[in-house]
Amino acid sequence: MSSASGARDFGVYIHVPFCAVRCGYCDFNTYAPGEVEGATREGYVTAALAEMALARETMRGDGRPARTVFFGGGTPTMLDSAALVALLEGVRGTWGLSADAEVTTEANPDSVTPESLHALARAGFTRVSLGMQSAVPHVLATLERTHRPANVARAVAAAREAGLKVSLDLIYGTPGESLSDWRASLEAVLELEPDHVSAYALVIEPGTRMGAQLRRGEVAPTDPDVQADMYELADTMLSAAGYDWYEVSNWAREPADRCRHNLAYWRSQDWWGIGPGAHSYLGPRVQGDGIAAGASRWWNVKHPRAYAARLAAGESPAAETEPLADEDLRLEQVMLRLRLSEGIPAALVEGRAEAIARLIADGVLDGGAAVRGTLRLTRRGRLLADLAVRALAF
Repeated sequence: MSSASGARDFGVYIHVPFCAVRCGYCDFNTYAPGEVEGATREGYVTAALAEMALARETMRGDGRPARTVFFGGGTPTMLDSAALVALLEGVRGTWGLSADAEVTTEANPDSVTPESLHALARAGFTRVSLGMQSAVPHVLATLERTHRPANVARAVAAAREAGLKVSLDLIYGTPGESLSDWRASLEAVLELEPDHVSAYALVIEPGTRMGAQLRRGEVAPTDPDVQADMYELADTMLSAAGYDWYEVSNWAREPADRCRHNLAYWRSQDWWGIGPGAHSYLGPRVQGDGIAAGASRWWNVKHPRAYAARLAAGESPAAETEPLADEDLRLEQVMLRLRLSEGIPAALVEGRAEAIARLIADGVLDGGAAVRGTLRLTRRGRLLADLAVRALAF
């Protein structure tokens, strides 16, 4: 293994493309029952394990164990706990797991039981990320979420009893959601005292069912000013309760409660994505045969049936590969790392002094941190992170 790759952590993302229903706002690569003929959950597990075997050959000689594993989707817990454990065992057999590995699964509050969570914890899972989204029934109805708010508290209690860390995921800015609705959801979160909270502004994508409702005038467009007020309220309430922001949309009680897997994305670490539509990234490295390889990203075919068919034929499921030049990597570091509370070294955007000064004057960047050589977003800057990236990177 080269020092180039050895300096970076390695993680595994496993995309489980199944959901009980497709929510109206969702544009992820997910499929509800009946949407995909010839693609079963059993067949998915077989195909995912076959991709791991392919990865073992591709990364032969690398030697890094997985420090993080993240099951996302979709709803990974649409698979039973035995299937999830089999997939984790596949990761362990392919790469190994570091002694302090963080292993997370996303879940809906009504897709887990005390028994299933205990089974996951025994197998080595360490975190569960529950899709709470809101504590207000009419907001959940607009989002087409199927769980009742009471299910969240039960799922949190069961996860804690199993010894798992708990993250709660929220969405704000749903059509018809008021600031008082949002406050009620935040209060419900704080009552549950999770280890970690994620809060994302709703973006209504054109190809979704909600996007069609928006075009027909059946739902109102999201108001950016209201969403900004909601973000500021979340940051105020979470900070007062002892949660520190470490990424624009993420807060944690302690540094150890931060999602290490997502931090690896933002810090341009390496990961292999398993499953239909999953993306992977490997930075510059020396392969097992001693030949140097540059940074590259690739992504799998999206359809579960096509994914399984390729692997059954012994073929790679990759749809396309993108080599990354040094300038591509620099731009990505600015785009991703600027979102973190740690910020970026000013040297990473050498020659942008005028843009930096303007962003400080506009209250987007912390002037004191900039004097010390670090570009760090203010709270106002977090609301304007995309603007800051464009000013600094392009």
